[in-house]
Amino acid sequence: MNQSSDKSKEYDLEERTARFSEDILGYIRNIKKDDINRNIIVQSARSTTSIGANYCEANASSSKRDFRNKIYICKKEANETKYWLRLLAKYHPEFKEELKKFWQEAHEFHLIFQKVTNTIDKNV
Repeated sequence: MNQSSDKSKEYDLEERTARFSEDILGYIRNIKKDDINRNIIVQSARSTTSIGANYCEANASSSKRDFRNKIYICKKEANETKYWLRLLAKYHPEFKEELKKFWQEAHEFHLIFQKVTNTIDKNV
């Protein structure tokens, strides 16, 4: 892949959310599950993958209202992902640094989707 294609992928939010899901799924797959963290891991996987899935749905929405609702869900799922990652980092301090990077990416998604919903709300 050439550099311009790499640059466009960097700013392609569908691609970015998909990579985020893939990265988190790959990472949490390797965390040993027990009675305490099993639900946290499952919830992390669900909220993480929901960000990208809802963004894809937003891009295929049938109306501005539908688009805004899907983007709002993306924002909520990004926030939920931050919560689950925080719990994982607390419960597994040995993974704290990597989970902190994932938390930062989820936070950036939250900010992006907040900006989109604010812009839509201003234009209504």
